[in-house]
Amino acid sequence: MHVTIIGSHLCPDTLYAINVLAARKVDITFQNLSASLADLKAYLALRESSSLFDGPKANGTLGIPCFILDDGFTTLELEEVLARL
Repeated sequence: MHVTIIGSHLCPDTLYAINVLAARKVDITFQNLSASLADLKAYLALRESSSLFDGPKANGTLGIPCFILDDGFTTLELEEVLARL
């Protein structure tokens, strides 16, 4: 399974998720919002178009890490990703 992780190298939750998935030998693509304006722009478009981010927006948080699986399933919960492995 391939997982795209959208987050920041400055976010402890993102780093934790990367380490957990790497330890399980999951194929990962990391889109680092702190290092790439193109990734940030794409993430903002996703965040504005998906109801998945209603909670984080209401709470004033970013909604990272965000996980997109190769089947298109998108979640903000690492546990949901792990359950699908």
